Amino acid sequence: MPVYEYTTKSGEKRYTVRYRKPDHSLARKSGFARKSDAQKFLHQVEAEKLYGTYVDPRKGKITVAELGESWMAAKKGGIKASAYRPLEIDWRLRVKPRWGSTPVATITRSDVQAWLTEIGATRSGTVVRRCRGILSGILGVAVADRRMVKNVASDRGYVDKLQLVPKGQKERRYLTHAQVALLASKARAGWRRVLVYTLAYTGLRWGEAAALRMRDVDYGKRHLRISKNSVQLGGAGTDETTTKSGKTRVVPFPKKLTPLLKALTAGRRSDGRVFGDDPEKPIRQPYPRDGWFALAVKKSHDDDEGFPLGLTPHDLRHTAASLMISSGANVLVVQRCLGHESAQMTLDTYADLFTDDLDAVAEALDGRLIV
Repeated sequence: MPVYEYTTKSGEKRYTVRYRKPDHSLARKSGFARKSDAQKFLHQVEAEKLYGTYVDPRKGKITVAELGESWMAAKKGGIKASAYRPLEIDWRLRVKPRWGSTPVATITRSDVQAWLTEIGATRSGTVVRRCRGILSGILGVAVADRRMVKNVASDRGYVDKLQLVPKGQKERRYLTHAQVALLASKARAGWRRVLVYTLAYTGLRWGEAAALRMRDVDYGKRHLRISKNSVQLGGAGTDETTTKSGKTRVVPFPKKLTPLLKALTAGRRSDGRVFGDDPEKPIRQPYPRDGWFALAVKKSHDDDEGFPLGLTPHDLRHTAASLMISSGANVLVVQRCLGHESAQMTLDTYADLFTDDLDAVAEALDGRLIV
């Protein structure tokens, strides 16, 4: 019989189960107070072997940190450095301190939910989702290696979804043509002034402008060729890779920008950068509170109380979308200029800017209505 009775040193009767694992090696589990419990365990093991869901308890003792280091290393080799950096930060500061020494097989879904709720009390929904994603990725490896039965950090296959803090939506601020001109006038002379105009009238991301080189500027067609993105990596310098979408796009710029760009880049080689004092080095984003951009925003607000305080360089990208739409550009044009993956993404992002079109459509239909 695979279930055996034995007596402990204290004289208590207990039961032990002997069974073969899928690799045919012998295993045992002792300490059952009742024979029925031992038999129930044995039946469960046999059923798991039959359906291929058996997990060796010894393999489940591996810790999250042990699997996590290799998972992070694989991630580092498979994604852009700019995308890896926030993963590494959350792994080092939030996931590893909480779960690093925990055996993967002992983690419960309720433990994961409590942890995510705790993070959400002080961090954004984006951080919560990234932390969940890291833990889920690591536990996914554990499941694939038959170290645990189910990934408790994943929502796949679960009726009860993990409750996550909403991502939240920052209020978008759009400048008028006059406010763009005011901000440009308050920026320090030189490339900073031209950059304000460029961001506000083309919709480039900061990193795309930082990576822009002379060979990417076509003055004849008034086009900018956007193929690279320069991303700051904290103290590790910058990383210049493909654009966020991985695709090259062409963005038109207004005719009045031509003399500004030409004056700024006179004498620069084709591989020189368009913006910055040094054509060999990418510009870095200004400090959010006391950098040149923040100071220009404050001066603009001092002159115009309606000018939004707290404006960021990325808000100029939103401004570009607003100015394009108000000039009559359709959603496909805006999508291509901004480099969105789809027109649906553009609509979802700037739905508030297209509401005026509803009235315009109604008026157009009214003019053709025959009663």
